[in-house]
Amino acid sequence: MSDSNLGKEGSALADFMRPDRIVVGADDERAVLLMRALYAPFVRNHDRLLVMDVRSAEFTKYAANSMLATRISFMNEMALLAERIGADIELVRKGIGSDPRIGYQFLYSGAGYGGSCFPKDVRALRSMGRAAGLELGVLAAVEAANTRQKQVLVDKVVHRFGENLSGLQFAVWGLTFKPNTDDMREAPSRVIIEGLIRRGARIKAYDPVAVTEARRLLGNLPGLEFASSQSEALEGSDALVIVTEWKEFKSPEFDAISRVLRNPVIFDGRNLYEPELMASFGIEYHGIGRGVSEFSASNS
Repeated sequence: MSDSNLGKEGSALADFMRPDRIVVGADDERAVLLMRALYAPFVRNHDRLLVMDVRSAEFTKYAANSMLATRISFMNEMALLAERIGADIELVRKGIGSDPRIGYQFLYSGAGYGGSCFPKDVRALRSMGRAAGLELGVLAAVEAANTRQKQVLVDKVVHRFGENLSGLQFAVWGLTFKPNTDDMREAPSRVIIEGLIRRGARIKAYDPVAVTEARRLLGNLPGLEFASSQSEALEGSDALVIVTEWKEFKSPEFDAISRVLRNPVIFDGRNLYEPELMASFGIEYHGIGRGVSEFSASNS
């Protein structure tokens, strides 16, 4: 078993060419020699190949992804608390990330994790634990926190517009669980769109690459249509919901957003923008955990 860099969807080629480590699980010496020869050109400057037994290599893969999922769920819970007490999770992220024991990676709060690896591997470890007679409480909490986090944007919309969303249309930017892929497996967008439609809303969704996949998965939902551009998604919409942090969403024309939306309101599930900047454009901004400086139309 080999797992180069333990895999990041959307950057497989780069990870293979420039791995930070290569975990090889094998119980055959010849197989180990072949793997060393295969990876030798990619680790010439620094040997990053870790050889271990098959069970430990498999466990390493599951544990690494589960650790990252844990960091994400922890930060998402901290974001919920930050909103309640009036702290700004982005400042908190910088503060704790500057601690070298913690670092900055996977400290971004958002709309929850998805994809094929994190959910599957967390469940796999929990299943291993149960088979071994051990309930892994931390990972149970990680799953529960992630399930709750996927509802956060829906809750924000309901808090702002009411439980009955009939007659309202929302633009949704981003359908994939992360940028640079068309993967929508366990993507937060699916939960968010279904939650809004269930309350009577209509959705106009846009994603740079995943519309075909979205039609396959969600095409039968009443009230859902797909736009061919991010600007088209705004047309006729009452507010904008950002779910995936695609690069093209990071620097939009805020004047156009404010002008085209029926209500200049953004629900930002990835904290792409600064609340003070949004206020300067007259946009009511709801991020994740931006308790200190969220702009409300009531104080404009």
